Amino acid sequence: MKIDILTLFPEMFAPLKTSLIGKAVDKNLVDLNIIDFREFSNNKHKKVDDYPFGGGAGMLIQAQPIYDAIQSVKKDLSKVIYLSPKGKVLNQKMVQDLAKEEHLVLLCGHYEGIDERVIDLCVDEQVSIGDYVLTGGELPAMVLTDAVLRYIPNVLHGEDSTDEESFSDGLLEYPQYTHPREFMGLSVPEVLLSGNHAAIAKWREEQKLIETQKYRPDVYEKYTKRDK
Repeated sequence: MKIDILTLFPEMFAPLKTSLIGKAVDKNLVDLNIIDFREFSNNKHKKVDDYPFGGGAGMLIQAQPIYDAIQSVKKDLSKVIYLSPKGKVLNQKMVQDLAKEEHLVLLCGHYEGIDERVIDLCVDEQVSIGDYVLTGGELPAMVLTDAVLRYIPNVLHGEDSTDEESFSDGLLEYPQYTHPREFMGLSVPEVLLSGNHAAIAKWREEQKLIETQKYRPDVYEKYTKRDK
């Protein structure tokens, strides 16, 4: 997979060079590029923002530098995503679908946003990571990139690492424990020490329901309704 991220602040993406994502890039499992669309400005001072027509607070990023930056990387099979509070809220199903794409172009807005004509001309989909507003699209782009690349073969250590995690089947993940067996008066559930794989699997399925009902009753309600 190839991901091009278009931003005014490329230095913000240093975390993507670390941990498993950084290793995946080093191994050429993914092609990840950070592009400063300020470099595409036709203004001699590399100015990319201006006041919005009709007035209003803040500055708006102009269409020209973003449009030219997108055109420099966009191919026939590219999917252009604008990270925006107006977009569909990102969920695991969307992540899995995006992981099947060959090329993602992620557009990070800033200030008061971008000229609407870029969205009309270039954007295939708008995506939000939650119903709140950030200073720009850089953090959402990192979240989306990290979530998507986990589904690329060989990025994670185990090919089944994504099979039983939260939201993989509509529920939250079951609790997990490691050594020591007892810590601060709290012990590992006996069933996990039993060696009885059927009992462990049954316990984990039960715990997924309990965890989901406890921490995300909205998800639990949706899950239980789908079987009726």
